[in-house]
Amino acid sequence: MESMLNKLKSTVTKVTADVTSAVMGNPVTREFEVGRHIASGGPGLCWRIYNGTKKSTKQEVAVFVFDKKTVDKYQKFERDQIIDSLKRGVQQLTRLRHPRLLTVQHPLEESRDCLAFCTEPVFASLSNVLGNWDNLPSPLPSDIKEYKLYDVETKYGLLQISEGLSFLHSGVKMVHGNLCPENIILNKSGSWKIMGFDFSISSTNPSDAEPKYTCKEWEPNLPPLCLPNPEYLAPEYILSVSCDSASDMYSLGVVMHAVFNEGKPVFKVNKHDIFKSFSRQLDQLSSMSPSLLNKIPEEVREHVKMLLSVTSNVRPDADQMTKIPFFDDVGAVTLQYFDSLFQRDNLQKSQFYKGLPKVLPKLPKRVVVYRILPALTSEFVNPDMVPFVLPNVLLIAEECTKEEYIRLILPDLAPVFKQQEPIQILLIFLQKMDLLLTKTPTDDIKNSVLPMVYRALEAPSVQIQELCLNIIPTFANLIDYPSMKNSLIPRIKSACLQTSSLAVRVNSLVCLGKILEYLDKWFVIDEILPFLQQIPSREPAVLMGILGIYKCTFSHKKLGIPKEHLASKSLPHLVSLSIDNNLNLNQFNSFMVVIRDMLSRMEAEHKTKLEQLHLMQEQQRSINISNPGSSEEIKSPPSTGSQIDDIFGSTGVNGKENASATPASQPNRVSLTLEEKQRLAKEQEQAAKLRKQQPLAPQTIKPNSTSTNAQTKDLTSSLLNNMTSLNSLSLAKTVRPAPTQGTALSAFPTSTPVVGSMGTPVSNGFNPPIGFQAGGMGMGMRPTGPGLYGGMTNTTSTPNFGAFAQNQGPTGQTNKAPDMSALDSLFTHNKPKVTLNQMGPNTAAGANNAWLSQFGSAQNTQPQMQGMAAGMGGVSSGFGMQANPFFSPQNFSQPAVSPSMNPSGIKHSTSANNDLNDLFG
Repeated sequence: MESMLNKLKSTVTKVTADVTSAVMGNPVTREFEVGRHIASGGPGLCWRIYNGTKKSTKQEVAVFVFDKKTVDKYQKFERDQIIDSLKRGVQQLTRLRHPRLLTVQHPLEESRDCLAFCTEPVFASLSNVLGNWDNLPSPLPSDIKEYKLYDVETKYGLLQISEGLSFLHSGVKMVHGNLCPENIILNKSGSWKIMGFDFSISSTNPSDAEPKYTCKEWEPNLPPLCLPNPEYLAPEYILSVSCDSASDMYSLGVVMHAVFNEGKPVFKVNKHDIFKSFSRQLDQLSSMSPSLLNKIPEEVREHVKMLLSVTSNVRPDADQMTKIPFFDDVGAVTLQYFDSLFQRDNLQKSQFYKGLPKVLPKLPKRVVVYRILPALTSEFVNPDMVPFVLPNVLLIAEECTKEEYIRLILPDLAPVFKQQEPIQILLIFLQKMDLLLTKTPTDDIKNSVLPMVYRALEAPSVQIQELCLNIIPTFANLIDYPSMKNSLIPRIKSACLQTSSLAVRVNSLVCLGKILEYLDKWFVIDEILPFLQQIPSREPAVLMGILGIYKCTFSHKKLGIPKEHLASKSLPHLVSLSIDNNLNLNQFNSFMVVIRDMLSRMEAEHKTKLEQLHLMQEQQRSINISNPGSSEEIKSPPSTGSQIDDIFGSTGVNGKENASATPASQPNRVSLTLEEKQRLAKEQEQAAKLRKQQPLAPQTIKPNSTSTNAQTKDLTSSLLNNMTSLNSLSLAKTVRPAPTQGTALSAFPTSTPVVGSMGTPVSNGFNPPIGFQAGGMGMGMRPTGPGLYGGMTNTTSTPNFGAFAQNQGPTGQTNKAPDMSALDSLFTHNKPKVTLNQMGPNTAAGANNAWLSQFGSAQNTQPQMQGMAAGMGGVSSGFGMQANPFFSPQNFSQPAVSPSMNPSGIKHSTSANNDLNDLFG
């Protein structure tokens, strides 16, 4: 690795030293910067060719340098002859100006060490391209080593040489005298140019029709650089010491043979015995074998044979050679036309440029890029020609790599981006916008390409705006998001609102709809959808465009419209548009389809949300009921649904009628999770263990000093007796008064279910609609809400033990006034409305008692009792049992029906008495 680096370093150092030593001190270096060694050319390839630039204008040039050290081996006389010959050739070239001759940019300059002059940019000599690499840098440049001539390049190159000779012979009356591959230079664009006029011969009578040329005799003792290349000389030079324009045509024939035979001339010449070699060559030319020209294309083989003829009169002249069918190739003709464009008027140019796109695909890329492209871009200075040239330039750009596009095309396109006239320029750029955005660097897109699009949107021409709006969606994915959000979208909206053209407005909406997928959701909701409500016109096409944007936004998986926006803005706007009188039936149906889809999704999303909230509330309630935080029972406030039920009856907030629910659907409302059932089972086990414990002794109540009954009373017996008395009082048949509007129900005997304020049967959430047997007193009652234990009353509500009245005591007890003072302690101090003694019946004056008179007689007691017993199984959660602080929710689970239970699921009074005994002792 180190050896390779050292070798590379030595090579670079050597090249730099060669350049420095060769050019140092030469006046050419004052104005031109000399670059790297790229090729060689001229007689014997003695000129080294360097690339360079002019210091003042940065114009690219080629610097030809002849190092005098290369001829140090010769004597001074010979060295002077060589230098004089080279100087003569360059000076002659400098005086001649023609497109087929190498153009000199700076005349020959001589210094002590070298000769140097500058020309147009050069690629290499034809000899280098054909494989002769003498006097080339080491390592060999890859572009020369791999260079292969295309057929169109060969044809047009030979045509150019023929045209150059025609100029010399007819225009200047000059014979080149040394036409060979070393003196044919390929410039940077690939054109073939003639140089090396070291041995040119001018006519002695240029004014006469028949020029005469004086030829020098061959001097074999001169250095090779002082003699022309004998392998390309006509036989008459050596054998008869004569020459004319036909001698150059022989040289052209040998050059054509070399081009098609890998650089090999027709004959090899022994330079030490030149006369013998030419004599033998003359014999071979007189009887030329067909195999000698077998590699030359058949269509030009006959012409080459004529050019190599021994008789000069048989050889075609240069002007005739330019007209042979071999050069009528479409590529060669195209290239020839480009070289003569400066002679054409605008009409001829425009016709040529219109047909050029059909020819470009048939030409090699190198020819198109380095030969045709420079000619096209040179026309950008003519605004009238830009609309004809620009499509061809962009067609070439499609075949170029990004690096080639940036280096060769973009610098010339940059000024055209800013041209606003003629308007066709903008149209062409818009049609190729995807190409520009793909290959143009980001900075140039922001500074040149996108401003052109913005100008198109703001152009006064409706056609330009329409085309721009139609094309924008095709390259929207290539525009960076900030530019689209801050620059493009506002201009599209402005064009839609400010235009008076219906087509522009509709195309603006269509354009927005197509580029929605490249925007983010909230930008669309905040900027695009509110903009739709600002559009003033109500034409059907505009309305359908608005509908399309709503539909795209609503249905796109990345975008979507939130239900809040649907409910508050989108749907009201669409509904108002849907009833516009300009819409036909199909358009109205399209509106309704979108509106229904929006409503369906909004309903589904909101219903899902409410169901989730409801489930969370139910779970929270079950947790509060199953896990009380303290010894006191945790009470939840009445829900909003229960309050609404109080006002509007049994129709709940969910829109379902509680009373109309079938019994089969009731258990679904109170279904418990597995965890809740496990907790209830554990609590039941704990309650069973408590019942098995020894009963607590009842506390005795000290009698008052004024009380006549000084004997201690058993609380349990008093409760049972009081309940029996209350039940017997409630059986008295009386006319039921009309219920007042509210939640309090008067106690009355009836065999029908108790009815709520709205006329629907009351349910407690566990059993079918139930009826109540009033215990002789008015009690607050609330219909059940949608919750499991909704509508609970305060703990101070009067407990109802009427359900235990089936096991009645002796009949005579009903006419006896029981003493209920023992129950007074069960009431809170803030609501001792009446004592139980006052509520009890008076046996002495039962008919005159105002409280008992509302119950009427008790003659139908037994039938009513039977009806009431069946209805007490579903007592409302707010009526008595849940209000009792001694009852817990798990006691309401429904066990299997046993013999001790009636069909309604309620225990007989015997089990109820046992429960009371367990509780009170």
